[in-house]
Amino acid sequence: MLINATQEEELRVALVDGQRLYDLDIENRTRIQKKANIYKGKVTRVEPSLEAAFVDFGAERHGFLPLKEIARQYYKSDSPRSGDKSTIKDLVSEGTEVIVQVEKEERGNKGAALTTYISLAGRYLVLMPNNPKAGGISRRIEGDDRSEIREALRVLEIPDGMGLIVRTAGVGKEHEELQWDLDYLLALWDAIQEAGAQKAAPFLVYAESNVIIRTIRDYLRKEIGEVLLDTEEAHAEALSFIKQVMPQYENRIKLYDDKLPLFNRYQIEAQIESAFEREVTLPSGGSVVIDPTEALISIDINSSRATRGADIEETALNTNLEAADEIARQLRLRDMGGLVVIDFIDMTSNRNQREVENRMRAALESDRARVQVGRISRFGLLEMSRQRLRPSLGETHAIVCPRCSGQGSIRDVESLALSILRIIQEEANKQKSMEVKVTVPLVVSSYLLNEKRAAVTEIEEQSETKVIVVPNPELQTPHYEITGVNKHAETYEVDATSEPEQAPKVKPDAPQEAAVQKPTVSNKPVARTPPPKKGFIASLFASIAGLFSSDEEDKEPAARDRQQNRRGGRNNRSRNQRGQQSRGERKDNQSRQADGG
Repeated sequence: MLINATQEEELRVALVDGQRLYDLDIENRTRIQKKANIYKGKVTRVEPSLEAAFVDFGAERHGFLPLKEIARQYYKSDSPRSGDKSTIKDLVSEGTEVIVQVEKEERGNKGAALTTYISLAGRYLVLMPNNPKAGGISRRIEGDDRSEIREALRVLEIPDGMGLIVRTAGVGKEHEELQWDLDYLLALWDAIQEAGAQKAAPFLVYAESNVIIRTIRDYLRKEIGEVLLDTEEAHAEALSFIKQVMPQYENRIKLYDDKLPLFNRYQIEAQIESAFEREVTLPSGGSVVIDPTEALISIDINSSRATRGADIEETALNTNLEAADEIARQLRLRDMGGLVVIDFIDMTSNRNQREVENRMRAALESDRARVQVGRISRFGLLEMSRQRLRPSLGETHAIVCPRCSGQGSIRDVESLALSILRIIQEEANKQKSMEVKVTVPLVVSSYLLNEKRAAVTEIEEQSETKVIVVPNPELQTPHYEITGVNKHAETYEVDATSEPEQAPKVKPDAPQEAAVQKPTVSNKPVARTPPPKKGFIASLFASIAGLFSSDEEDKEPAARDRQQNRRGGRNNRSRNQRGQQSRGERKDNQSRQADGG
């Protein structure tokens, strides 16, 4: 694990195997991250048509809080206990103060997605303090490990009304260590509740850890040989966290002080740069082209110079197999989420298509995001979806192109000049115009005043309107500005296309100070009475029972949502479909936290 903190504007964490980069997290310190933060907010508007409320929690845009994410403790005192006909208006009133957690960051014109069902992630556990229906064991924990953790859970002192998920890091841990982690999370929840009651909304109650602490907490395992940090401040911060939470890994935290930059030492800078490029080259000479759009992520595979194979079918198979591995890696590096459509090179053999599908699934197994993969269609397309864990690299480190406005292409000079000429003609023929002034780039003015001089003169003569073409060397195609002067000598704007104002932030915004700081706990678990060991017969019956109960534990988060939906009164079929989709997203989030996210 490599952590680069030499630049104050950006903190980078890379997971490498040898010299191959397989995961990347870049925290832009000029952009305040809100995901997983806990706020005290106020309901400003209840919208029955959306079955949701809008909450002011201190951000520029109000957050979106669906009914199914509102805990019963925030319902009106006189709200109906049951019944399918109750709406959000009957259950929640405007002005209600709520403790909310950000599930999804603001994106585009959409505000942040919120929930009142809080999740607090520890080293081994995830605590749901106001959601007793949710909980269980990570789906990645199987077999005897699952049975052992289930036994440890039985002796944990879990307060009533709370839920608990055991993360993959909890495998092999004694119940004393799990109880210590639980005590830490309970102390944190008590501090959050106490701080939330001290002042009126909106304000930040608790901030999620920065990328250094978050990555160490979620990724540091036995297979991670060492953690290298290239600044003394970052090293001290990581060491302080390790001593308190994971003292057994203290010897793996090391300060890198060589003159050669850390990422250059491991030769991963070029691999990081590939995550910002549209086209990624494959070892065989082929390439993968990644195009994010509003609706989906489009990925195209080109064979290019790839000639590995006895015939065209084998070449296509080899290139597609390489592309499957690289696509899985790039999705992880770029943290792209949503619907993904991959256009593989056409293969006639069904067997080869299945092989590519299996390679794709195998390459995605290590991804901590929830991924669903379809099959290659008769058109050679494979559809898949990936859970959006956080804003992608493109969203946090890029701006919309000021010249093409994100389209990727612009009109040529001739087409743009003719379009402007038609606008001039239309405006000149209006009775109110006495003069039309056109400010255009140099190349466009040259075309209008030379190639189209006769057309401009004809417009002036026919409409008795003066046309002035002003070249502006600071303008670039396709930007221009057209203004008119009426009979009263008043200037008005006719048409204009200008560059969007997107000035880069030089210094980060002052972040809000969280009301709750992390509680200090002893790094030694409190000794507790160990659970009595079961005999062979009892262990055998427990294992058999586990085969039938494991699936039920995984489904517990959905049970709470179904109960909430019954209270909310979703009678319309389309609303039910939306509810099912949202329930799946919430279940994915909980599973991702349990799996180490």
